[in-house]
Amino acid sequence: MGFALDQRLADSSYLIARIDGIQVRLADDSRYVWLVLVPECEGARELHDLADDLRDQMMALATQLGGWMKPTFTADKINIAAIGNLVPQLHLHVVARRRDDAAWPAPIWGHGEPVELADVKRDRLVTAIATFLETGETG
Repeated sequence: MGFALDQRLADSSYLIARIDGIQVRLADDSRYVWLVLVPECEGARELHDLADDLRDQMMALATQLGGWMKPTFTADKINIAAIGNLVPQLHLHVVARRRDDAAWPAPIWGHGEPVELADVKRDRLVTAIATFLETGETG
């Protein structure tokens, strides 16, 4: 059967890159800079379902992205979470939070309706994130 991305993740995010078996996706919600990391591992629902090396790669990638996102997007806090109550397929959220964002200080999940990214903003974010992933620089 193989890996298949949950349709809800596909419909609510944009693929930026695939890195060592992990999809890096941008959530389609202009209220936050919000990345979703999805390991391309069939049947994975929990972090403990991953092989040690893939789990370590995913956590390292989340940490690297969070470290870059905080100064790049002047975030007050980086939230990293694997919730999965509505979409059971394992995915890790990496969200740049600001004290003036729509949900601060509460969690973003379930807070209002997503606001679709405008094409220009989406393209700018995708380019910046892809450049960082490719070069380690902000471009």
